[in-house]
Amino acid sequence: MIIYDNLWKTMKKRGITTYRLRENCLIDSRTIKRLRENKSVETKTLDKICDVLGCDIGDVITYIKTS
Repeated sequence: MIIYDNLWKTMKKRGITTYRLRENCLIDSRTIKRLRENKSVETKTLDKICDVLGCDIGDVITYIKTS
């Protein structure tokens, strides 16, 4: 299972709000909701987020083995 807890920590550390993320990445509110609920998103979305935040993918997602 992939979770996005690191995303919210990285955003807070860099002073980026979800509004700014939506505006800079052109991510809609439904995708933000999917991220909050740890649902799947496209890799191009994760690429945009990493670009705007200036971070690596590990600063955005964490993999947790579920089985």
